[in-house]
Amino acid sequence: MIGIIGGSGLYEIEGVVVTEKKKISTPFGVPSDSYIVGKFAGRNIIFLARHGLKHAIPPHKINYRANLWGLKQLGVRRVISVGAAGGISPGMRPGTIVVLDQIIDLTAGRDSTYYEGDEEVIHVDFTGPYCPELRKSVIAAGKKSDIKLLKKGTYICTNGPRLETKAEIRFFSGIGADVVGMTAMPEASLAREAEMCYAGIAVVTNYAAGMTRKRLTAREVVEVMHKTGKRISALLKETINLIPSGRRCACRETLREAKI
Repeated sequence: MIGIIGGSGLYEIEGVVVTEKKKISTPFGVPSDSYIVGKFAGRNIIFLARHGLKHAIPPHKINYRANLWGLKQLGVRRVISVGAAGGISPGMRPGTIVVLDQIIDLTAGRDSTYYEGDEEVIHVDFTGPYCPELRKSVIAAGKKSDIKLLKKGTYICTNGPRLETKAEIRFFSGIGADVVGMTAMPEASLAREAEMCYAGIAVVTNYAAGMTRKRLTAREVVEVMHKTGKRISALLKETINLIPSGRRCACRETLREAKI
């Protein structure tokens, strides 16, 4: 079972045959929306709209813990996350698709762990925040389907919901960020705590603040995501075809050496 989480502008995936919708609760509350269960490329998948199908939940209010827990509860062990991002580094033009390999976390006040210290303390290894096995499948899928990808990129996660200032983007560039967004964390670290494989695909929907003279709008984010939709669907379809049946990565046993 493969999970797909869609961000701003990605509320459905072309080619998915929906079999049912499941609305569930978790020990950590209610997920963003019903889980869409279906078939895609001959495999069982579950899709979740991160902000809800009506995009009613801002980034800092998303129940990331419930979203990931619900996927695991439904049998998902691998998650592919797709999200919009602002381009910072040269070459990060609108429409660019990036297979992320690193994260800088600047969020605050979000419920970011399943282990609050009541019973045990957990420190998961987060040196590489994205599953190398799953990343390899995404990159291979891009090559096979002739979809141009950037094979690596550092995502800096801000709290939102406001967009960033010009000075902040200049600072982010100086510390190594390639793209900026509001939803990669704590989603990625929660997946690691849940021992789920997790890959992040960022669609650059706009230049970050101050990179051009153009005024930033939320509308252009959704518009570019819609324009990129067919490429993303094709990429996901080929990725699912290439994902091996068994997991050989360290994600599946993260907690073994993380407990104090």
